[in-house]
Amino acid sequence: MNIIDKFHNWRRKQRWNKQYKKGRWNNLKNPIEASRYNTIKNFIIAYGKSKPSILDLGSGEGVLNEYLDSNSYAYFLGIDFSKVSIEYAKSKQFPNSEFISADIHNYTPERKFDVIIFNEAFYYVHDSEKENVFQRVISCLEDNGILIVSIYREGLGCWEYFNNLEQLNFKVVTTTQEKTYWKIGVYKK
Repeated sequence: MNIIDKFHNWRRKQRWNKQYKKGRWNNLKNPIEASRYNTIKNFIIAYGKSKPSILDLGSGEGVLNEYLDSNSYAYFLGIDFSKVSIEYAKSKQFPNSEFISADIHNYTPERKFDVIIFNEAFYYVHDSEKENVFQRVISCLEDNGILIVSIYREGLGCWEYFNNLEQLNFKVVTTTQEKTYWKIGVYKK
């Protein structure tokens, strides 16, 4: 990223922190989001190993954890750009879970995971960095691990990065609200 892109990225981070403080992202707990989170959970159960280690990129305040039985995973690491959302997640004290504020553009996990989720995060990656982020994250996926990608609406400029992976399932999660839907895919290396 050039200096201007880095500045815009910094501004976005400040905006998200402010929005989390004001409750702007509380809508992630609304019932309309439930089918999206349940689809992710069901993909983990259907295609992941029993009691997997999970990396949730774009975890926010840990909403996905609220859908998972704490006995269903061995370890959960949530990463989000917003320090405010991470503090909220930490305050919930989810078992076997850790939350870290980090920028997906340069974050490198310290270990491999059985399940990695781009949870409404990949389309925020700057176009010039998408390939680097994709390669860095996929290198942290265990050999028999799965990658789950959730993207709001079309996600133009995103899906082609996953074309060389084996697609295990793909679902469009629709809602009663016009133009509110998600595309969710589950992949294997």
